[in-house]
Order: sequence, then structure tokens, then C-alpha cells
Amino acid sequence: MAWDTERTKRLLLDAATAEFSEHGLAGARVDRIAAAAGVNKERIYQYFGKKDELFATVLSEALQAALQAVDAEGTGPAAVGDYAARLFDHHMAHGEIPRLVYWEGLERGTAAADSPARAAFHAEKVTRMQRMLPGLGRVEAGELLLTLVTLVNAWPVLPQLDALIVPDAGDREARIAARRAAIVATVTAAAESVAAAAR
Repeated sequence: MAWDTERTKRLLLDAATAEFSEHGLAGARVDRIAAAAGVNKERIYQYFGKKDELFATVLSEALQAALQAVDAEGTGPAAVGDYAARLFDHHMAHGEIPRLVYWEGLERGTAAADSPARAAFHAEKVTRMQRMLPGLGRVEAGELLLTLVTLVNAWPVLPQLDALIVPDAGDREARIAARRAAIVATVTAAAESVAAAAR
């Protein structure tokens, strides 16, 4: 029977996504990834190289999937707010993405910005923001996007702050809806502000 390389890679990437999301780059163990995938750990090195290269692949794949799943569509501040809402929904359904981004920031810092592929990925996101708010410069669009992304990514990975700052917030679904609405209102107001300044 022929070896199914693509299936093996998929098993390893799925296992690595879960492992890195839970433990970060430093805390992740190649042995656990291989065991979870049911694959010999030598395949990890063969297909992906060192552990940090596997982490980069996992994060890049997760971000690309999010970019394709949540399109920046429409124009105007309300469209930007809607994009924030849909990205929030996506990240709540795929909590590994904000966790991976936070782990990367904590463990790799600005070294991650040295990747040409990551730079191109984020440049495209800034361009999409400019299309949503015509007339916006790249710096202004970048600032707005950074605000949006940090708001969307932070809440799923900082539950302790939510519990401390908004105690007794009711049931989980109501709390998620309230936080989503707060993010949409904040991002829409920020988009209105930068769009007005660009006129």
C-alpha cells in the first residue's frame, strides 16, 4: 500500500495546531504531536524541519484559512464593523488562531516580522482595509487594522481579565454577544474617525 504523504502531513499539522495552541512553541513537544497524529516523529522533521519551522507553518496555514473564510467586503465604517464581527465569530469558533498569535508574540517577538511571506500576508490585509475605506492611507489603514485585530484576538485568550473586569456578566452566550457588540461598536467608531480625518 502506498504511503499517503498528504494525509500524514494533514494529521501532523492538525496535531501540531492543537499542541502549539495549548503549550506554545517552547512548551510544545514533538513526541506529543507525533503521538496525537499516530505518526513517527521523524516524519515531522522530514516534512516540516525543526519545531519552530513547524510552528511557522501551522500559524501561516491558520491565518490563511481565516483570510479566506472571513472576507473584508463592502465599504464604509459599518462594513469594517461587520468585518470585525465576522472575524470575532470565526476566532471564537477557531480559538487556536488567537492563541497561536499570542504565543508567537510572547516567544518570538518581532522576529516573526522578518518573514517575507508573513509581511506579504499582512500587506494584503492592509490593502483590503484600504478598499473598505477608500481614501485611507496605508499607515491609517494599518493602525485601524491593528486596532481591530488586537480587539478580536485578545478576548478569547484573556478570560481572566474578562472575569475580573466584567464580573457576573450572565450566561456565556449572552457574554459573548455583549463582547461582540462592544467590539463592533468600537471598531465602527474608530473607522468613522479615521475615514472622517482622511476626507
